[in-house]
Amino acid sequence: MSVDGTWELSITWGLEHSIGTVGTLDTRGSGNTTEASHAGDHPCFTSSITFPGIAAIASFTLNLENPVGVAAFGSLFQIGWAFTIGIAFAIITCAPTSGGHFNPAITICFAIWQGFPWKKVPRYIFSQVFGAFIAGLLMVGMYWPEIQRFKEESIASGRGLVYNGGPASILCTFPNPNQTNLGYLFLTEFFVDSFIGVIIWANLDPANPFVSPVSAPFAIGLAYGAMVWGFADIAISTNLARDLGTRIVAAIFFGGESFSYLSYSWIAILVNVPATVFATGYYEFLMRDSLSAIGKGHAVHEDGEEGLRRHITNTGHIETGAANALRGNKSSSDEYGLGKQE
Repeated sequence: MSVDGTWELSITWGLEHSIGTVGTLDTRGSGNTTEASHAGDHPCFTSSITFPGIAAIASFTLNLENPVGVAAFGSLFQIGWAFTIGIAFAIITCAPTSGGHFNPAITICFAIWQGFPWKKVPRYIFSQVFGAFIAGLLMVGMYWPEIQRFKEESIASGRGLVYNGGPASILCTFPNPNQTNLGYLFLTEFFVDSFIGVIIWANLDPANPFVSPVSAPFAIGLAYGAMVWGFADIAISTNLARDLGTRIVAAIFFGGESFSYLSYSWIAILVNVPATVFATGYYEFLMRDSLSAIGKGHAVHEDGEEGLRRHITNTGHIETGAANALRGNKSSSDEYGLGKQE
């Protein structure tokens, strides 16, 4: 499938199936191919997502007592947009070469449902966590004078360093003092992450007629932003790598309580994985379009090939995908298994 008519990717839109593996890019009309780099397992990818978000959190948190007024420096609305745009920009930057993974849960789901090699999963997850760690270090370094002043004020007031709205919360999530019910926190995180997982999988479904390669990065980013706007006030994480990487930085600068505070950290770090597996499994079994199953020969349209062509035409599949398939274009046809079989 073409992305803005510029590249032909040997994998579905560069974000599905063997994401992050070395693929082949063919410059349209040139006949030349070049191997894609492993940008998906590069720590800079997760760093580029985490950095705008935690920078917005820092701007907001460090100016809560500013005499000018905190509204001049940020809000939850701004933080949501920072994560949204950071995710969109990161996908735009890295997806053309290898898809780019920024969430360990999504990497695991690709291994479960889309054939991504399990042997590559550990190194991808390490790179994702390391990228968030680097982003946390950079942010602390850039805001160090302000953070130091905030630390002194927080200690002097007797509040310590680790609490929601405190110095450590610039880097990672902590619940409110009255949120002592871990079951409630678990369910909140689980359903927020499930929502995001379904949105991501819907955007990566080549049979979804409402999403194009151009819009998908922003749609995925907005899924995260919408959850920040709706639930950030009651503690959500949404990404194992983003939380664990920056939580390690918080532990370095603000103490081990970053992991032990209200026994919450395991929810922020681990719940994302089962929630996303649940969400993508739900999509795979109940929502994914039957076109892919038909293409693999596991099912047939009740009206045969002619019925399948009518169906593709009526749904107006992603941009030129259906038209190319009907015209016999090899790259688009083969994507759905509609090409001639040897």
